Amino acid sequence: MSHLDRLRAVFRSSLNLPADADVDGLEYRVLPQWDSLAHMSLIAAMEDEFAVMIDTDEMIDMSSFAKAAELLEKHGIGAAAH
Repeated sequence: MSHLDRLRAVFRSSLNLPADADVDGLEYRVLPQWDSLAHMSLIAAMEDEFAVMIDTDEMIDMSSFAKAAELLEKHGIGAAAH
């Protein structure tokens, strides 16, 4: 499973979305489930899944699925897949 597939699974699980939900275009607060509480849960789940530490600035900047994928690349996850 690719890092993006793992990230999609983390998003679906953290936001209580169906297993087939398209999350690639998701943005913070556009989806009712993705509120500030869910955001913290999502960050924690990403840290667990990918064994990374996400700092406060990164948490604030992570405003979409695409930004989350960029964040993982910054941490060296999935960068080699390009």
